[in-house]
Amino acid sequence: MRHVAKLAALSQLLLLAAIIFFLCASRAAAQQSPAPNSHSLTLRDALSLADKQNLDLTAARLQRAVSLAGVTIAGERPNPSATFDATRDHPHEQLVFDQPLELNGKRSTRMEEARQEAALTDLDIAALQREIRHQVRDAFFAAVLAKAFADQQGRLVELAQRLRGIAQDRFNAGDVPQLEVMQADLELSRAQADQQVAQKELTVALTRLSTLLNEPTGTPWELATPLEAAVPTLTLPNLVARASDANPELRHLAQEIKVEQSRQKMYQAAKFPEVSAEFGGVFNAPGEYNAGLMGGVTIGIPIFSRYQGELAQSTANQTFIQAELQARQRSVSGEVEAAYNELLAKLTEVDLYSRTVIPAGRKLEDLTEQSYRAGKANILAVLDAQRSIQENEHDYLQSLFDLQQAFAELEDTVGVSLD
Repeated sequence: MRHVAKLAALSQLLLLAAIIFFLCASRAAAQQSPAPNSHSLTLRDALSLADKQNLDLTAARLQRAVSLAGVTIAGERPNPSATFDATRDHPHEQLVFDQPLELNGKRSTRMEEARQEAALTDLDIAALQREIRHQVRDAFFAAVLAKAFADQQGRLVELAQRLRGIAQDRFNAGDVPQLEVMQADLELSRAQADQQVAQKELTVALTRLSTLLNEPTGTPWELATPLEAAVPTLTLPNLVARASDANPELRHLAQEIKVEQSRQKMYQAAKFPEVSAEFGGVFNAPGEYNAGLMGGVTIGIPIFSRYQGELAQSTANQTFIQAELQARQRSVSGEVEAAYNELLAKLTEVDLYSRTVIPAGRKLEDLTEQSYRAGKANILAVLDAQRSIQENEHDYLQSLFDLQQAFAELEDTVGVSLD
């Protein structure tokens, strides 16, 4: 019996040692595997990442290689041809080489037209860059707005919990009926539900941003540029002048005119007759010679086709694009002015909210809570005041986001970075 008791004690001791070892190992493993850290991201960082990693932009940049290949194709020279004849006539054999000659600048004008087409591709890529920049800016501040809404809902939950505690204390003291406690509970449940929805919307906004940046969708971004980030001071005349040089649509139309002009020169050069140089040898003419040289020139006679239709079409296209360019210049000026005035309106709205509406609302929030605590107001008045304050703060955050959107729209219309 004593031996059995010793074995039982020893087994208990071993079990205790194993448990202690397992707990220590678990604690060490927990210390060695830290929680995933958040990734700090400013607006400038997001724009830079998108410029390097956005898949749409990466695919568009591959078009540049296609355009450069088009220039190479345009610069190719025609291959010579060789003809060998064997007949019963004298001479019995002849070998002739035929080399087409591109005169009057045919090759150079063809290459210039291809270069102007390649420049159009570069402008298309630049326009997509600006579009991606606009999308990233909107997505970034949409995520910041979603984070601000989530934080606001968190504060509302804390406020609802505090209000529920006050109602419970007053009910315990016999100052209010249990109905007010139930109303406070309902308000707390509503605030908690809204907080969960806000967190889900934040996840969606961060996913959209990560997609544009071509980053993993679960990346825990810590957005470092706030909604309150100031926009630069701008003047309308300067913006209109910059837009006339940088607006993507105006630049594209101006380049289309250059393409047509280079195409017209190419057609003018193509009017020159086609010329081919021939050289070779003749062989085996019995009684006369064994071998001899020959040469000649073949000239096409431009009687029926002199590119009249192509030249007329190119001239008409230039006239049409020029008229479209003038109309678009006037429209761009109006769009820049409208976007600028929209930006000024949003600046005024944000200023009014920040200077008057929000401070007054927060002061009212404190006063109503103090009044309810002191028994000078019922809970419905407090809840109405809190909902009004919540709406004001929600509208303020939305106005900050609208301001950033208005700036992005103005930047997109002008066509250059305004930061």
